[in-house]
Amino acid sequence: MQYIRLSLGSVLFVTTSLVAWIALSADPSLAAEKSGAPSEKELELIAILKSEDSPAADKAITCKHLTVHGSREAVPELIKLVYDERLASWSRIALEAIPGPEADEALRHATETLTGNLLIGCINSIGVRRDAQAVELLTARLQDQDAEVAAAAAVALGRIGNVPASKSLRQALAAAPDSVRSAIAEGTVLCAEHILTAGDQTMAVAMYDEVRSANVPKQRIVEATRGAILARKPDAGIILLLEQFKSREPTLFQIALKTAREFPGSAVDKALADELDRIAPERAPLLVTAMADRKETVVLAAILKAAGKGLKPTRLSAISALGQIGDVSCLSPLLQITVESDADLVVAAKSSLGTLPGEGVDKAIVARLPKAEGKLYPVLIEIVGVRRIEAIAELLKALDHSDAVVRTAALVSLGTTVPPKNLNSLISQVVSPKHSEDAPVAEQALKTACIRMPDREVCSTELAAALDRASVPTKSVLLNILADVGGTKALQTVGSAAKSKTPELQDTSTKLLGKWMTIDAAPVLLDLAKTAPEEKYQLRAVGGYIRIVRQFAMPEEERLEMCKTAFELAKRPADQKLLLDLLKRTPSLDRLKLVVKVIDDAPDIKDEATQAAIAIAQKLNDKGPEVAELLSKAGLGKVKLEIVKAEYGAGDTMKNVTEILQKQATDMQLITLPMSTYNESFSGDPAPNVVKMLKITYRINDKEGNVSLAENALIILPMPK
Repeated sequence: MQYIRLSLGSVLFVTTSLVAWIALSADPSLAAEKSGAPSEKELELIAILKSEDSPAADKAITCKHLTVHGSREAVPELIKLVYDERLASWSRIALEAIPGPEADEALRHATETLTGNLLIGCINSIGVRRDAQAVELLTARLQDQDAEVAAAAAVALGRIGNVPASKSLRQALAAAPDSVRSAIAEGTVLCAEHILTAGDQTMAVAMYDEVRSANVPKQRIVEATRGAILARKPDAGIILLLEQFKSREPTLFQIALKTAREFPGSAVDKALADELDRIAPERAPLLVTAMADRKETVVLAAILKAAGKGLKPTRLSAISALGQIGDVSCLSPLLQITVESDADLVVAAKSSLGTLPGEGVDKAIVARLPKAEGKLYPVLIEIVGVRRIEAIAELLKALDHSDAVVRTAALVSLGTTVPPKNLNSLISQVVSPKHSEDAPVAEQALKTACIRMPDREVCSTELAAALDRASVPTKSVLLNILADVGGTKALQTVGSAAKSKTPELQDTSTKLLGKWMTIDAAPVLLDLAKTAPEEKYQLRAVGGYIRIVRQFAMPEEERLEMCKTAFELAKRPADQKLLLDLLKRTPSLDRLKLVVKVIDDAPDIKDEATQAAIAIAQKLNDKGPEVAELLSKAGLGKVKLEIVKAEYGAGDTMKNVTEILQKQATDMQLITLPMSTYNESFSGDPAPNVVKMLKITYRINDKEGNVSLAENALIILPMPK
């Protein structure tokens, strides 16, 4: 039972959390506890069910708890609730979990008087409990005029699954009306599963076959076919399975694929291998996949054969399968496919070579390298890299090959396999490439290798040492790799290059520092902002410094100091505006002080700084007097201000205070009241003991705005958009 539906004001779904509660009730220790005297907890829960004053929701939760704590003592109260549409599902959940015959008897008795959905629910619960004594009453219900009731009875009989239930279902199957026959077939299949588990293979097969030959929906035939295959003795089951592979009905073919994966023993694998030679071409790839899913017993030779020849879809399926189920014997066939002309087959074969399981595969690949030639040579080298095989000597040797394809494969594989002790060999391929066309590949391989090195400081030291013997363009390449590696040595090296006399290195390094991903780049950028040889690099350093201030986690005190420093260095209004935006994010009195200072010191962004100060001030209500004083000193820009309407109060009790605010309004966005509180300034409290608001409609420079302020908040009017 995946969910139970209940109307408790609205539809509720009891999901897996409740299933977990029910599972707890199956614990043997709890069952033993339930069989004795009721616990104090259970008595408390029963009392809630008995109480007429308990809300339905409380009773529902109580039923949930009784799945764990309930015993036969709770049955009388729980059974009363099966007549309540709001609580029926909840009570049945508990009744389904409580051990002992009392719950069975109560549910059977309830079916005599329940009707409709409540009756269906009760029958479902009887099925869940597999109450063998209910077979007779359920058999009678198969003839119920309500088709849904009859269907529920059929499924419940299937869940009970004993011989008497099987007789009732088999007798009803042939003569049942169309409205019920599908449910009877479903019950028959369920019952057959129980009969088979009990050891009566002959009866189970007969029941499955009766459903297969009955006039029932396709889904029931499919379910019965699966059961019929698995219930038969191996030889007969295999014959029936193979029949489904030939069926024109797609659903039967699909169930054959599913059942083939479940079929026990290895005899079926030989049958599937033989079937692969006969099956319709469009179905062969799916059969290959099903065969490969039987990893322990699959006939590998059949998959190898399918991979080597035949139609392309089947070959692709088989080649892919070899990557999961193959072994060292598959190495040669897969390698041969990699030199074929079909690109899709080549890609599939290389992919499978990359994952081919089995002991000895890596050794066999390395052993082939010295004698490999032609197209197979670069493929083997490529697979060495994909599989992360340590074959450094062979890869370094391949770097001297005359074929660029071989050299490229070797460089790429070195990137994924070279150990720290051999990193310098790859660095040399970047600094002094023997073939200029190999340089881009060597650079990418070195980057790949450096990023995965276990000790980035050691790696960075080797890269830094190589700068002295590299050309300027190659130095830029190495600096980029150092930036990707990161760390103290990398930062130091890139920072030094930024202060060199070579414009290309200055340009490369300042760009890299501007994107550095750790906060320790801040001092380096700050130094460059002051000392870089050209202004454009100074500006770039300032931008990188601001990025760190804006994006990296740090203590507030440190961030504020860095903001002050950045404002001193920032010459571009765009950079200054970024800092203002940062200061607005987390308002504080110290941030406001800094913004007020900017209003005086940075005339190019005075308007933006003024609005930033107002935005911060609006959120510092607890610092009202200090904020007002700062804003007054700031000399906020003059505006044309008009108070249109102002009301103070709560709910429907609002006092018109327009005239008072109009008298206090000046040419600033800040309005200072004559007294320290709103109540004093507005001549009384319009709504005592209630939280009040001040609502103002105003115009600034002929643009209308609205603001609502909490009681006694600083009155700052935002600039209308």
